[in-house]
Amino acid sequence: MTASDRVRLRPVEPGDLPRMFDLQLDPDSNRMAVTIPRTREVFDSHWAMVLSDPGITARVILLGEEVVGIISCFPRDGQDHVGYWIDQAFWGRGIASRALHLLLREVARRPLVATAATSNGASLRILQKCGFVVEQVRLSPASDRHPECEEAVLVLR
Repeated sequence: MTASDRVRLRPVEPGDLPRMFDLQLDPDSNRMAVTIPRTREVFDSHWAMVLSDPGITARVILLGEEVVGIISCFPRDGQDHVGYWIDQAFWGRGIASRALHLLLREVARRPLVATAATSNGASLRILQKCGFVVEQVRLSPASDRHPECEEAVLVLR
């Protein structure tokens, strides 16, 4: 049995938040995703909103019983977006691809949009493997969550 065969999703619970906060602090993950980690206050505020919004599908990614990441579908700018984050210790095992496949079976809405820095080849491959197609490459301006970077906008129709 491969690692990806043991992947499952479950709704995020408040007890998952400390692990999720620590995951998003990882410098290598932030470099790859071209993101800026959230402070504790911003993280807590963000997740309080996520957990109270029935329009957001937020799941932890489990490998066996261990939380190894997060995946979600959320509205942004009038479109349904997907995003995920995997603990660096578990990269390269097919876990993100399997988690995205599971989320796509759960969330029937289409189209779905995902964005990834063009420098994040791993994430681009995962999204394309699950049927997302690059529809645009653009310069994404800096924000409190992201430095300026070139990003691909991918869509699953």
